Amino acid sequence: MPKARINLASADIGQLNEICGAIVDIAGKTKVNFSGPIPLPTKKLKLTTRKSPDGEGKASWERYEMRVHKRLIDLGVDERALRLVMRVPIPDSVSVQIEMLD
Repeated sequence: MPKARINLASADIGQLNEICGAIVDIAGKTKVNFSGPIPLPTKKLKLTTRKSPDGEGKASWERYEMRVHKRLIDLGVDERALRLVMRVPIPDSVSVQIEMLD
């Protein structure tokens, strides 16, 4: 049976979980087979910079980190369910990719 794979990624885990919950609610209401949300490994992007701009003084460092959280949802292909998923309001901070699988 064909299915749609939805990849979600965001630095804000609260918004990501909201979108996942909305998609799972739609799948439950339309009685479509689904699996997920499957948490994928979190990517940690790290940046270390020197606090002092001129190089004088003690060597103190600032460490910044951004975490990119990812989720994966597989939905059975149903035209009505996919239309409802497309209507879910997605914030700018959440990246969504929908891929059709056979």
